[in-house]
Amino acid sequence: MSNSSTPTPGILYVTMQPKPSLPSSQFHDWYNNEHGPGRLRLPFCQNGFRYRASDLSQDQNQAQPTGTQEKPEWMAIYDISDMDWLTKDVYTKLRAAPVQSQRERDTMKQIHVDRRFYDLVSSVQVPDFQALESVSAEGSKNVMVAVFLTLKEGAHEDELARWYDEEHIALLQKVPGWRRTRRFVTSYLDLADGKTKEFLTLHEYAPENGLGGPEFEAATTTEWTKKIMQGSVDRKNRRVYDLYYTFGPAPRDLEALSSPDTFPAASTDGLTKTRPAHATTPEAGTQAKFPIIESYITTPDGVQLPYTLTGSPSPDAPLLVLINSILTTSSIWTAFTAHFLSTSPEYRILSFNTRGRTALPPSSTTPITVDTLSKDVIALLDALRAQTAALVGVSLGGATALNTALTHPTRISAFVACDTNSAAPAGNPKAWGERIAMCEAEGARSAAGEPIVGHELAEATVRRWFTAQSYADAALAGNIDEVKQMVASNSLDGFRRSVNALFEYDFRPLMGAFQGQGAFLVGAGDGVLPKTMAAMADGLGSGVELKSIEGAGHLPMVERPREVAEFVARFLG
Repeated sequence: MSNSSTPTPGILYVTMQPKPSLPSSQFHDWYNNEHGPGRLRLPFCQNGFRYRASDLSQDQNQAQPTGTQEKPEWMAIYDISDMDWLTKDVYTKLRAAPVQSQRERDTMKQIHVDRRFYDLVSSVQVPDFQALESVSAEGSKNVMVAVFLTLKEGAHEDELARWYDEEHIALLQKVPGWRRTRRFVTSYLDLADGKTKEFLTLHEYAPENGLGGPEFEAATTTEWTKKIMQGSVDRKNRRVYDLYYTFGPAPRDLEALSSPDTFPAASTDGLTKTRPAHATTPEAGTQAKFPIIESYITTPDGVQLPYTLTGSPSPDAPLLVLINSILTTSSIWTAFTAHFLSTSPEYRILSFNTRGRTALPPSSTTPITVDTLSKDVIALLDALRAQTAALVGVSLGGATALNTALTHPTRISAFVACDTNSAAPAGNPKAWGERIAMCEAEGARSAAGEPIVGHELAEATVRRWFTAQSYADAALAGNIDEVKQMVASNSLDGFRRSVNALFEYDFRPLMGAFQGQGAFLVGAGDGVLPKTMAAMADGLGSGVELKSIEGAGHLPMVERPREVAEFVARFLG
């Protein structure tokens, strides 16, 4: 442990060379969808990047250069706010059973791994330096030059530091494309394990740079440089890398799941599952098969939001986010998703269980408002490193979609709000209060003993949500029963707290100035909402479209998924 109570920032620096027995798609799926996100969920792990070596020699019989155990192809780096955390159970348990998955154990046996800890010494960067972990930097390229030095016995560390600080870094700043130089030294953690003290310097450059040019030549051939290299340095190693992938706390790599070499996998806690394209089953008439990731994010106030990501494997594919109503799960979008992807396979689709589906932790925001729910949407986008997305939401989810588009216009490219209001009806507190009282009177509990909404309110709610024709339609009986079970099994605590979002909101002051792309959709049989939403369409600033779905009530995506999917596809197209 460090001898000081002051935090010691540093990095975890890892090189990896997969053995020939490990297919590259399996390697990337494990790394991008399990290993990396697991580290990024730790509060002290500030970021995580994968780099690919650009300094490998290529055999004429090779399609592309490959690494060796001595010169690995892959490098990963994580910034750590305080290196002491790497000695604690919250981190060390990730590398051992039962937290470490069997897949990770099996995969690691097929990789040559070198893990090193370094403490930060100094950092210098351009004035307009943009941190690559910023979501706004997603897609940016970066070149990393890593220089490792060990000193001869008796050489003075102070002389090396003085050369860096007084000459070398200043000269490197004149090299076109230079962005940042950071100096590190072998961490006290590795020194305690008997490792040799090593000095690591990381130089970062733009993709178009002056490496090898006259300015770089001038920076590396001075007399002082020669003196340091000949008189003080015992061993030097230099590697050059290109940024390959930026980790986030949410698994999102569908591309790795598009290979026949990948296979279904799950974390030991069951919260993350990946299913490759070849293992998925077509649903609702969809012929194309898509990879699927099921996982979760944790919001800043500690609420866990489970999500499902599917669709196009391209990392550049546009993202469509689906927001369900209160008392339901993201499964109300299953048939819609299948129909939508059958005509718009170029999209990725994200659906998630909104706040209040399960009991909420004491740390969660109270009371819940539409602004809270909008922040959850943005938290999802940030975790998936999505700069923009289109939204489709229904009921409270529709209000959330509208509010998010109004309050975060640079993040939301378009929205479709379904079966909702632009202002909370005055009778909502009384009506929903009576429904909560009905649940409390029934006293239903889950198998685990948790209070849940129960069947009495579920039956009344579903009869209100669906049209009489749908309720009598044998083809829809299974779908309606599924929704009924969603309502009945919802946490009573989550319901009681999340319903507060329906009590007070009014988007009308913001709607007139809206300049984005928006639309409204409503089930023709959803009471007074068709008339209400026509007035909403008249009040939106621009991009207004209103669609009424015949034969549908409050959840058109359940009753008429094909029609809703066709409208959304046309609207976004």
